[in-house]
Amino acid sequence: MLKLYSYIGSPDLLSLSELPQRQLVRCKQDVLNWISNTQQVLDDEKSSVATFIIDADKQLWIADRHSEHVQCARGQPVLSAGEITFTLTRSNLVVSAITNQSTGYCPESESWEVVASALESANLIYPSDFTSKFVFRRCGICGTINIVKYDWFYCGVCNSNLPKEWNFDL
Repeated sequence: MLKLYSYIGSPDLLSLSELPQRQLVRCKQDVLNWISNTQQVLDDEKSSVATFIIDADKQLWIADRHSEHVQCARGQPVLSAGEITFTLTRSNLVVSAITNQSTGYCPESESWEVVASALESANLIYPSDFTSKFVFRRCGICGTINIVKYDWFYCGVCNSNLPKEWNFDL
């Protein structure tokens, strides 16, 4: 069963007055058009990093990397969110890296299934899983959103124990 993640980030970022240009990705050409239309700068590897979300209809949307996931999602819940790197090769466009890094939605790595499905539907070449997986927990004492590293389940602010299970829907 797919989990729908509600926005749990800073209320300051909920301003939907100045929304970034976003692109629905149904095929490789959609990504190429977005790179061109938004004048994305490619790095030395001919790569561009974007913010992505998978909406409740299982559609892949991308926006400029410097935009917030909640703005890309237009304030709506998502099935996954993170950052995606597109790389232009001699003959193709590939997804060279992808993460679930979104402190606004804190999606679990298990959301990969719906991400892979959206990438497959768009006929994109992509990795077999998130290339970097992030583990998020909310501190029950101070409420801080934490990224857990090296299985160190302690709050970075108050040093309290963090739960082993995802705890943002409580």
